[in-house]
Order: sequence, then structure tokens, then C-alpha cells
Amino acid sequence: MIIDVAFAKEATPQDILIKNGRIEQIGKGLVAVAGIPQKDVKGACASIGWMDVGVQTGDPGFEHREDHQSVAKAAAAGGFTAIGCQPNNFPVTDHKTAVHYITRNTAHELVDFFPIGAITKDCKGTEITEMIDMHHAGAIAFSDGEHPVQHAGVMMRALQYVKSFDGIVINLPIDQTLSHHGQMHEGMMSTSLGMRGIPALAETLAVQRDIDLLEYCDSKLHFAAVSSAKSIELIRAAKANGLALTAAVPAINLAFTDEQLLDFDTHYKVMPPLRSQADQEALIAALADGTIDLVSSMHHPQDEEAKKLEFPYANFGALGLQTAFAVVNTTLNWEPAQLVKTLAIRPRQIFKLPIPELAVGAPANLTLFDPSTDWQFTPASNHSKSANSPFFGYPLKGKVLGVINNNQAYFAEE
Repeated sequence: MIIDVAFAKEATPQDILIKNGRIEQIGKGLVAVAGIPQKDVKGACASIGWMDVGVQTGDPGFEHREDHQSVAKAAAAGGFTAIGCQPNNFPVTDHKTAVHYITRNTAHELVDFFPIGAITKDCKGTEITEMIDMHHAGAIAFSDGEHPVQHAGVMMRALQYVKSFDGIVINLPIDQTLSHHGQMHEGMMSTSLGMRGIPALAETLAVQRDIDLLEYCDSKLHFAAVSSAKSIELIRAAKANGLALTAAVPAINLAFTDEQLLDFDTHYKVMPPLRSQADQEALIAALADGTIDLVSSMHHPQDEEAKKLEFPYANFGALGLQTAFAVVNTTLNWEPAQLVKTLAIRPRQIFKLPIPELAVGAPANLTLFDPSTDWQFTPASNHSKSANSPFFGYPLKGKVLGVINNNQAYFAEE
């Protein structure tokens, strides 16, 4: 079934002929062409390629966890033909040369890499970077990634700075003065487990601060990940007031709550933390009604030594690229067209990137998927260098069958 990019047509069974990286024909019963391999994905859905924003690539500096080649394989296996790369590398992506390193080193990959430049030097939250230089070099947005901007003045200056080129700031809304040393959501479960909590207030205070700054600066802001019901209320009100605000929810927060931490499994130690069932239900409802714009994989590879520790000493973070679509599909049971809008179209709209066309003559940038297939993610099917996934062995519905982009293709093993 072809899921039309404009959602103006009914999904219909079709064949697609691709030659030299471009769509040559679309229609029923196309005749095979000599020299062009055939792939039978009967019953699959075909859409424009998906995009995930906010991936920790690990390259440069943390290649033992992930590098450009391995993250491209993980992204393709998850159905993504484009990813936004967080700046938390070593060295940090905080100058135009670092942006060029990413774009040049990935120019021939199946997956398109879009750098996100740092707001502050070394992501330390104090000195503003030369964002306009990084913008001209190819940065699509600006964020300190896993390091939330704590200083209100720095955040205000960043929002004012990007206005000169109609840019966008991304922030992870957490007030670290309230979450300091916290290990999980503050609630009944953290109390019963004797764990120091991260209150939802730490997020909602940061959300409210950034909304106030956004209104003052009349700029553009994207929340990288929200996790609480109160945050949803604040975002909904801000959007109703006409602010240029968008937000994402991590896929894992749609699937699990803090009750998953009963056995102190560090694979579920993520930031923002898994919260209560009421928060989970609010996130799902907000995604359905458009208050939340995107689902993020929050792909954060960690090596074994960083996770096989007692819970308080383990690092935050989980793999997400290969399971994000299936988690959304399993949790929400949406129609394919709605999935494509959230996973493929909305990210590119927010970050002002060209939206691929599924049309004759257009470059082939496609994701092939079957929303009805049941499967399990296993270590054997993992393409990441790291193995910190909470979804190993978890029953999932909806499988990516392949992606095509940049005159290259990936197809899942039968």
C-alpha cells in the first residue's frame, strides 16, 4: 500500500520501479526490467522516509558506543532515512568545523545526517557559540542535547540569536537544582524502592520558564522530550496563545511507567524518567490531539560498563532507533497515514527541511513497513554497537521491512 504524502488519496496496492535512485514508475502490475533487482514486499506499506530528531551518534569521541556507520544501520533498521545528530560528542559540535565533520563523513551513507549545533561551548551552559556560522555550515537547530540549559539568561540570548536566521532552539526541560542526584520519577514507586526521585516539578518549572522566555523573545523553541501531564497542560496553553512551540515525547515513555523499575533494571533508567500511569496516559492523549508534535527515539547508546552497575551508578540512556516505530504502533494502534505524518512529515516541517515526494521522477526516499507484523527485538537483530535496550524480548507489533535512499537500500532479513 502506498501511503500518499499529502494523504489526499486512498492507500492502494501498487508497484514501484526505481532506477538510478529515482522513481521511474508507480502502478499496478509493472513489468520487471532487466538489470534491476526485484524485491517482493507484498502487503507492505510504502511511505516517504522517516526522520528522527535528537540521536546521540557517539562520533566523534565515543565510537566504542556508536559511530556514524553503526548508527546509520540502526536508523535504517528502524525505518529512518534521516536523523538529527545531538552535539554531545567529543569534541562537542560547537563550531562550524565540527558540523562539517558530520556532513562530510556521512555524505555517502544510506541515511541522511543533520547536525544539531551546541548552544554553548562544550555544552557547559555558559558561553554562547557562533550559531550563525554553524547554521551556514548546515546545522538544522541548536541544543546542548543531554545537558539542559539551566541559566535563564543564556537561554534568552540563544532564543534571540537564532531569530536573525529564523532558527530554532531545542532544550531538554529539566531544572537540575530540583532533580540533582535523582534516579527515577519521584512518586510512590521511588519511595517504596528507597530511591531518590526526580519530581515532575523539575520538568514543569523548566517548561514554564522556557515558555515565558519564548514569549518574551518571540522566537522558536522545541522541547526535545517531555514526560509529565502538567507539562502537557502548559504546552497546550502556550500553543493556544500562538507561540512557535513544538514538543516531542520519547517512545519509551509511551510504553512504560515507573513501575517497570521494580527490579532495578538499569535498561529502564532514562532521561526524562519513566513517570506515572497518569502521566503516560496524558502523553498518549497529547500525541493523539497534536499537542505533542513528534515521537523521539531518544537513541542514547551506552557501553556495557555504564549499565551493568548498581542502579544509582548506572548511566541514563537507552537504544531507541530500531524500536521507536514499533513502540508507537503497538501503543497507539494508529492508521498508517497518521504514523507517517508524525514520523516523516512533521519533523521536516518543524526544522524546515524538504519533504520527500513519493511520485514519479522524485528521488527514491522510502520506508517500507508492515504495521500488522508481530515480532521481537533481539540482540541478534541489533545493529547498534551498544546493547542497552529495554525492548529486547518485548512483544512488538509493526515491523520495518526496508528503506531506500541515496540510491542505496536496506531490507530486513526474512
